[in-house]
Amino acid sequence: MKLLSPAISRLARMRSWRIENWSNNPVSAQRAVLQDLVTAAQYTEFGKKYNFTKLFSVKEFKQNVPIHEYDDIKPYIERMMEGEPNVLWNTPIAWFAKSSGTTSNKSKFIPISEESLQDNHYQGSKDVLTTYYKNFPSSDLLTGKGLVIGGSHQISRINDDIQYGDLSAVLMQNSPFWGQWLRTPELSVALLDEWENKIEKLALSTAEENVTSLAGVPTWTLLLLKRILEIKGKSTIKEVWPNLELYIHGGVSFIPYREQFDKIIGEPINYLEIYNASEGFIAAQDLPEDDSMLLFTEHGIFYEFMPVEEYEKKDPQTIGLKEVQLHKNYALIISTTGGLWRYLIGDTIQFTSINPYKIKVTGRLKHFMNAFGEEVIIDNSDNAIAIASEKTGAIVNDYTAAPLYFSDKSNGTHEWLIEFDTMPADIKQFTIELDTALKNINSDYEAKRHKDIALRLPVIHAVPKGTFKEWLRRKGSLGGQHKVPRLSNERKVVEEILAIINNGCQ
Repeated sequence: MKLLSPAISRLARMRSWRIENWSNNPVSAQRAVLQDLVTAAQYTEFGKKYNFTKLFSVKEFKQNVPIHEYDDIKPYIERMMEGEPNVLWNTPIAWFAKSSGTTSNKSKFIPISEESLQDNHYQGSKDVLTTYYKNFPSSDLLTGKGLVIGGSHQISRINDDIQYGDLSAVLMQNSPFWGQWLRTPELSVALLDEWENKIEKLALSTAEENVTSLAGVPTWTLLLLKRILEIKGKSTIKEVWPNLELYIHGGVSFIPYREQFDKIIGEPINYLEIYNASEGFIAAQDLPEDDSMLLFTEHGIFYEFMPVEEYEKKDPQTIGLKEVQLHKNYALIISTTGGLWRYLIGDTIQFTSINPYKIKVTGRLKHFMNAFGEEVIIDNSDNAIAIASEKTGAIVNDYTAAPLYFSDKSNGTHEWLIEFDTMPADIKQFTIELDTALKNINSDYEAKRHKDIALRLPVIHAVPKGTFKEWLRRKGSLGGQHKVPRLSNERKVVEEILAIINNGCQ
């Protein structure tokens, strides 16, 4: 490994010219991606149905191919999982990434082709490594191990050739041989199914390693780090892993967790956000001082952007890169080398820069609160939680919120369930600070809160530690990429969690 790491480092640094090429010419890169996608799939069943052989422009592509949600393509995917070839994509699909959504009992299975592995997920990972070395030329990142806190992997051989697992498991299972040498723990531990047992084995097997980087969802990463400190009898992670220099995160906003990571690690390290979904590796932070993410435009994904107000219209309109506006919410629509065509991924993004194109994830199309016209999105709530925490000395582990509707005795409000790692001295003051921050961030919320006419002060419940973990456990969604929905416009999640608390089932 000592001989291998410098070689990989040199190769990573040599890729800068390629990144500069597609980031400086994103529109032409996207045009080439779409042409490659349509050409590859023209003789698939889907390609024949929508006349791919006659599509020669973005306009024609959009006119011929409708926007799809998962249920629209589910029949195709079910046939692919049975081994039928040339359905959505022209090469064999041996792997499917099982989604980790928690708001529905339905699992989604996203096709992963060899092209999507090599040209998207792995190319994206290489580009992240290259930009990291560009920012930190003296880095010793590859002299140690990368601890990847992935999800579980239940091997399901639908037939001899086809399997599925969550995305991290699929990537680990298919990574090149040298990737196994640079990662810890060994694959048998990394892919354990039962999460609580897995945390213990992860801690025991990695505490003595020379870990230089971490990657995983913040909630579960913190849980592992705390257990490692208990095992080692140390107060900070830097005492355990003195060469730790990088934490790669994604899946949820890092804003509410930053203070906890700073404290538990003990010394400054670099934080890097990536947007690597089951459907594709979409973007990654390319500058340490800029927390927005560079959009990957040459990685086998063609993007369209749908203004959120178009959602659920009969004929929703989308735009391309040249037409996007800064700081406007768009639903992301993608076509990929895995056979997703004009697929509504469900995430909402905003552009923070158009030269180069950079984005931030603002939430989910169906994860918001707008019961009273307030239009609160996850980006708003994450930032408000961070502000209220800073002003009151609180540390928040996780939260969820939903509307409380009008009654005979009171007008509407938002009900928040918050699991604190450190309680604020005064929960009332925390509520006021949260409310004030939301008013400053969101003018629609501020208007609805005016004189308590439409919305009164939020109602906040401090829930016992472990509540959200128990809710996830009951859903069969403990660990990995699974997470509690932050916001909902209906009360199903909040009521389920309140029932757990009221029944005293921890």
